[in-house]
Amino acid sequence: MGLNETLAELAGLQKKLYAFQTASSSLYLDATTTAPKDTAEGRGVALGILAGERHDLLTASETGALLDLLWSQKDALDQLHRRQVEELRRERDRLTRIPADEYTRYAMLTNKAGDVWRRAKEQNDFELFRPVLEELVAYNIKFAGYYDSVKAPYDALLDEYERGVDMERLDSFFATLRARIVPLLQAIGEKEPPDDSFLRRHYPVEGQRKLSDHLMQVLGLDRAHCAIGETEHPYTLEFNNKDVRITTHYHEDDVASSMYSVIHEGGHAKYELGISDDVQYTCLAGGVSMGVHESQSRFYENLIGRSLPFIQAIFPKMQELFPEQLGDVTAEQFYRAVNKVQPSLIRTEADELTYCLHTMVRYEIEKQLIGGTLQVKDVPEVWARLYQEYLGVDVPDDRQGCLQDSHWSGGAFGYFPSYALGSAYGAQMLREMERDIDVWGPVSRGDLSQVSEWLREKVHRFGGLLEPADVVKNACGDLDPTVLTDYLERKYRALYGL
Repeated sequence: MGLNETLAELAGLQKKLYAFQTASSSLYLDATTTAPKDTAEGRGVALGILAGERHDLLTASETGALLDLLWSQKDALDQLHRRQVEELRRERDRLTRIPADEYTRYAMLTNKAGDVWRRAKEQNDFELFRPVLEELVAYNIKFAGYYDSVKAPYDALLDEYERGVDMERLDSFFATLRARIVPLLQAIGEKEPPDDSFLRRHYPVEGQRKLSDHLMQVLGLDRAHCAIGETEHPYTLEFNNKDVRITTHYHEDDVASSMYSVIHEGGHAKYELGISDDVQYTCLAGGVSMGVHESQSRFYENLIGRSLPFIQAIFPKMQELFPEQLGDVTAEQFYRAVNKVQPSLIRTEADELTYCLHTMVRYEIEKQLIGGTLQVKDVPEVWARLYQEYLGVDVPDDRQGCLQDSHWSGGAFGYFPSYALGSAYGAQMLREMERDIDVWGPVSRGDLSQVSEWLREKVHRFGGLLEPADVVKNACGDLDPTVLTDYLERKYRALYGL
């Protein structure tokens, strides 16, 4: 068989894998948006079969022979195909260590867990979620050993979300952030906070939906290729670079909640929509890592979305949509309100300064759960203690505590540090962007095209063609957490007159 025929087989293999992923994603989208409540069992059967078929396809001897043959000819391959083979061999190697029946049962478990988590959060009942969380933790400890038996289990899981990152690096990273953020937070606590009461006036859902439409337009999200839905926990789901879905939720007494979830998820969507056509329907489609992905969502949400120029650009539309609620408010007042620093309970609603402390709590708990030094039954107690220690707030119940995030129900242990890493990457990207282009002039006019083009050229278009660290380095240099802390100090010292 010639090289062209072998590459055609490679393309066929990846399209089959894409089909399995699309089917699973479609079931997930339906489950979280329109499916009736008690329908998880049927989806679990389907998802288990799909996971098993995907496992069988990747671990089949024919697949191994194909990838080995192509790897033996890697010097004749272009970068695109060489990278595909490299990634598929890595994924195959990982999956061959996981027994097929365990892989299938785990897919069914995460489907069930999502449904149980939603009910547990609704009912404020951690005990309802505890048994399934114990199963998820046990599976992830076992899977970590399959992924890399030499590494500490949590390091092996971290590598699944941000390749090359481990606890040693994260401990140092978080220590740097905490050393700078906590004193700044204490200094701000002695200042008079801005008035943000107008954010909690009554904002009808229909008006908020129109605001979401406007925000998507300003972000440059083509509605022919990006839809918006409504869920308990906002997320972004990509099928390909022509079909991306984002979701949000609406609270009539909190206009900023949906506003910033749309901008955050819109940042994820911008990344997926900006990935090159060359990598679609291959293993290189989609963002390269969760840290890089979160750098894009956090970039649009905070660095752009909470900037004064952006607020000035969108505020006239907001006053048009909500004349009674915002008629007596200025853009400057709104800017100060959405940047108010206030230690709080909910990560997704946290201000930009305290946000990383929320991720630190989850990081510390995950380290202990996967390391075997914390039992699931003690999670609520440890969560409450860390929130008091890190943020100085009391956790009144589990709904606002350890049940607030959906990540663990999906088995995503090792994901949460990506949010803080993404914030750091984003701050470095902004620094480089400001050196290359006029960022704030166009943004103040509601024109984000130059910002988006810079990110597409430096980050988005590659998909998984480069390693995560190389994407970051090419865009903004090696990770340096002091760039983020310097940015936070400049911004919040100015806001609070420190």
